[in-house]
Amino acid sequence: MEVLIMKKLLAANDSVAAENRRYFGSRGLYVINLMGSPGSGKTTLISALAKSLGRPVGVIEGDISSSIDAERLQREGVRSVQINTGGECHLDAQVIREGARRLDLTDSVVFIENVGNLICPAEFDLGENFRLLAASVPEGDDKPFKYVPMFSYVDCVALTKSDLMEAVGFDSGNFRKGLAAVSKAPVFEVSCRTGAGLNELAACLRGK
Repeated sequence: MEVLIMKKLLAANDSVAAENRRYFGSRGLYVINLMGSPGSGKTTLISALAKSLGRPVGVIEGDISSSIDAERLQREGVRSVQINTGGECHLDAQVIREGARRLDLTDSVVFIENVGNLICPAEFDLGENFRLLAASVPEGDDKPFKYVPMFSYVDCVALTKSDLMEAVGFDSGNFRKGLAAVSKAPVFEVSCRTGAGLNELAACLRGK
């Protein structure tokens, strides 16, 4: 019974996601679903990329509760709307449609900052154009081995807080080995503190 319910839920979500994709295209929006663990640096990464993408940027900010990240981005001049899931571990296509309408942008890059989680968000298509994963160095280099659905789902990986590799004993080769086993997604080692790798990641996104 639970499997059937889940299949119906995902089918309904996929239908709305298709509608979202048409809506985004009609307004000239390029939508990036940014996923990652709590504390992986998603909001900080958006803030850094907004300065170098060369296009207007908006954010649909997802959290279980609070509006801390959306308020921070607003103070930095990035147009943002907040979605609180009230306990759900992911965003779905329906709430994204409402968030996009509230954002009311055209000809822009829109980041969806998904709820901090490496499991649930990988199951839900939101109608996005691109899936970006923020995987932070302090989380460890074994995450691609442990969270295969997420790492196989994304189009690109931003390895954040890369300036801490030596301090935490992060093995970049092991991380890349795990990722290569499940995905061909490119990896960009970035540090929002030093600025390393941000121009390269922004160039990749601009090229899309």
